[in-house]
Amino acid sequence: LFTTVAIRFWPHPGLPQANTLANDLARLGNQSRKPVVGLPLRLRIPKIQVDAAIEPMGVQANGLMQAPEGPKTTGWYKNGPRPGELGSAVIDGHYGIWKNGERSVFDNLNKLKPGDVVHVEDEKGVLNSFVVRTLQSFDPNAKTNTIFTSNDGKAHLNLITCDGAWNIGSSSYSK
Repeated sequence: LFTTVAIRFWPHPGLPQANTLANDLARLGNQSRKPVVGLPLRLRIPKIQVDAAIEPMGVQANGLMQAPEGPKTTGWYKNGPRPGELGSAVIDGHYGIWKNGERSVFDNLNKLKPGDVVHVEDEKGVLNSFVVRTLQSFDPNAKTNTIFTSNDGKAHLNLITCDGAWNIGSSSYSK
């Protein structure tokens, strides 16, 4: 089961206001309206003391998104939008205690509440800020492809992790 934090894009205070941006885009005519966003490098979630590197991730042979190798880094789904681009960007991270006793980056993800802020810094030093809208849990057998898609013309960020009790037999969490 994935615990997902669906997050609504919140423009950085240094960027133009939406009406000014819309006017500028209208003047550009047929030029692309897609924002140019750099590769994501760091994820910061002040409320739960997360400051983690972001690594690009693809898809495993079984069709699932790859996960970071270690407990302290996060992975951005590189086949989707970058955080701040239109669509649903996805960042995953581990949950739980590792064999060496080290805690994982998303152990406290479930403590976020609507209104909390998440920041993604890109390779250009630009800080894209997001506001938590909802937290969702999915059954392990549920279709979760909605995490990776969005057709509303907005920029979204979905943070995903496991949750629940560790199942030795299946080498996975119950949620």
